[in-house]
Amino acid sequence: MTTTTLTRAEVEADMRETLGLVPSFFSRIPDELLAPEWELFKRLELDQTLIPNKYKELIGVALHAETKCSYCTLFHTEAAKLFGATDEEIQEAVHYAKSSLGWSAYLNGMREDYDGFAAELTRIGEYLASRG
Repeated sequence: MTTTTLTRAEVEADMRETLGLVPSFFSRIPDELLAPEWELFKRLELDQTLIPNKYKELIGVALHAETKCSYCTLFHTEAAKLFGATDEEIQEAVHYAKSSLGWSAYLNGMREDYDGFAAELTRIGEYLASRG
């Protein structure tokens, strides 16, 4: 369990320092949850992690194109641009999501044999690795 001694005012001051304002969507978060929610948001959305920010945001664009969340799609599209993504890269991420989701629907709908699929994937990986 995360515990913190930061007050709401201190957390909001950090938000203003980081973002230039306190986003209204944070205003309804209860006082005792605000600091941990902000820290998680900062860590995953804004800080550099193992996945470079541009790629995290492109993943977010593709993911929320599917969830149909207009808030998250807008957020991740604008964040992707801030981290250097081009319009073409954003379009490719969404197109990739469309293609991948289509294959998922087909494989699941046709009830493709999972073990056979996994075995073929292993063989494909071995073949491609042998080609260098």
